[in-house]
Amino acid sequence: MEVLFRMKSAAVLLLMFCLHHVHFSDAQECRSTHDLLTSLRQVEKMLSVHEASYQQGLRSLRKKMSALHNSTMAIFKTGATCSKPELPANGRRLGRVFGIGHEVHFLCKPSYELIGPRTRVCLDSLRWSGQQPMCRRLNVSGNSLASFSPASPSSFPVSAALSSSSSSPTSSSPTSSSSSSSSSSSSSSSSSSLLSLPPPSSSSSSPTSSPPSSVRPSHCTHFLGSTRCTCDVGFTISGRDNNICTDIDECLLFPLAQPGRLCVHQCVNTPGSFHCFCPAGYDLSRDTRSCTDVDECENRMHNCSADQVCVNTFGGFQCVKVECPQVKNATYIKTSSMRCERNPCMSGDKSCSQAPNSISFHFLSVVSNMAAPRVLFRVSAARVLGDTLRFGLAGGRGRGHFSVQRSGRQTGTLLLVTPIEGPSTLEAEVEMSELERNQLLGRYLTKVTLFVSPYTF
Repeated sequence: MEVLFRMKSAAVLLLMFCLHHVHFSDAQECRSTHDLLTSLRQVEKMLSVHEASYQQGLRSLRKKMSALHNSTMAIFKTGATCSKPELPANGRRLGRVFGIGHEVHFLCKPSYELIGPRTRVCLDSLRWSGQQPMCRRLNVSGNSLASFSPASPSSFPVSAALSSSSSSPTSSSPTSSSSSSSSSSSSSSSSSSLLSLPPPSSSSSSPTSSPPSSVRPSHCTHFLGSTRCTCDVGFTISGRDNNICTDIDECLLFPLAQPGRLCVHQCVNTPGSFHCFCPAGYDLSRDTRSCTDVDECENRMHNCSADQVCVNTFGGFQCVKVECPQVKNATYIKTSSMRCERNPCMSGDKSCSQAPNSISFHFLSVVSNMAAPRVLFRVSAARVLGDTLRFGLAGGRGRGHFSVQRSGRQTGTLLLVTPIEGPSTLEAEVEMSELERNQLLGRYLTKVTLFVSPYTF
């Protein structure tokens, strides 16, 4: 703009100079007034065009700068996050998003209670609301140390709400109540509203009795003229003023035998959570939902005698005693804990030669209603003397559940063809016959005993 102003000023000075020379010098030395005005109009038009172009460019630049500023601020607002909150010792954190307005929740391991806020919110200042919670071991009786007295509703600030779930609905001592309340109050400094409790029931006449474990007060926070009420994990907000938190029965929402079930075996609802239990013979897995079989045989938790073999099953064990069979005109000797060999037969004794050359014993443990068809066992010949091997079922209890198929030149496979509902014990006898020009050279018997668990896991 300053350049354009200077160019206009120079043109005006040039016109005044030429008009002055018309009076005091020869008119031929200066251009005529008409030509001079024409030149000035051309210069003025050129300056106007440049000025309009300059103004247009300035407006466009301002728009681009404004758009760039807005996009930068939007990126800053959406990308701003609070620092990752620390994990309390003997506890864990729920929530992986640390953006403004997002919440994280804290839980403690069994036999520990949470001291401090269960929920923290990422504020606009990029700081977490409240203070860092901690997990404290419960007393010997297993009860939570937090409780409160149902006095006047106005005497209970929101920060003094129950800060941990109790494994037992019994009351705790008043001294532990004061320490727990003070810890919780100091951790929720951003909350200033008073808690509105429901009217006490007729059964809670004592001033020191605790409220029902399935109902708790909500946590309310005032921020920028609005009130935000939240509940601990495992509770849903209710009440006219959103001041009540009611326990969610996770076991009822996710029953057994349904997709997404919580527990493999048994689910027991607890205030704000749930617990899974396993039947005898199982341990709860690390995921706290599945059940892992306990190997009583390996852990020496069985009562089998010295002449018995301990067989681990799903949910228990079996003590089995392997004995060689009594066969007419044939005798067997035990060559290992799971194998019997036939003694040589007398020459011409067809009854003896028809008896199995060896009998092997195998014990398998399976779960109830296992999917079928399924391979259970394979029988293979170490070496073949004849020109043919044949495989088949010789007998046993529950033959309708089994089938034998050829799976290789020297291998046969025992298959489960129909599911078995436990508890049950079935047997299958797999026979392998060796022939030379259709003449029997030997028979080898494998007895497979199946212990079916009453559980599907």
